Amino acid sequence: MALPAASNPLPQASTSKSNADELLRQADNLSAAELDTLPFGLIQLDRTGRILKFNQTEAKLARINRDRQIGRDFFDEVAPCTKVREFYGRFLQGLNQRSLYETFGFIFKFDHGWRNVAITMFYSEKTDSVWVLISQTSVTPPPGR
Repeated sequence: MALPAASNPLPQASTSKSNADELLRQADNLSAAELDTLPFGLIQLDRTGRILKFNQTEAKLARINRDRQIGRDFFDEVAPCTKVREFYGRFLQGLNQRSLYETFGFIFKFDHGWRNVAITMFYSEKTDSVWVLISQTSVTPPPGR
C-alpha cells in the first residue's frame, strides 16, 4: 500500500489501524521532502518529546517555521497546550509500554484561531519514537473575537 497522494482527502479519525501501520513503516524511511508531500501534518518525536521530523504541511497549517521546530521540545516549547493528560499522558504511556496506536480529537489554541484536529499517535519500535499524525478538521476564531 502506498502513502496517500497529496491529492487524496485528509484521513479522518476513523483511519484504520492497518493504514496507520503501513504509514508508520513507510514514514520511518521517508525523507523530509517526501514527508512534505503528505496532505496531513506529521511530526516525529523522540522519547523526550524533542522534534526529529516536522513536515511542511503541518508547519503551514500551524503557521510556524518548520526548520525552527527541529530539536525543540514539542510539549514545552512548540505546543504547550498539548502537555495535558489527554495528549502528553498518552505519549508517555505509549513510550512506557513501547506500544501506541490511538486516535482522538484535540483543539490546538493559536493566536490566529482554534484548530480542531484528529490526532493519531503511534509508536515506532524501529526508531523508538512516536509519530503524531494531525488531520485538519476545522479552524475557528478564538473566543471573544
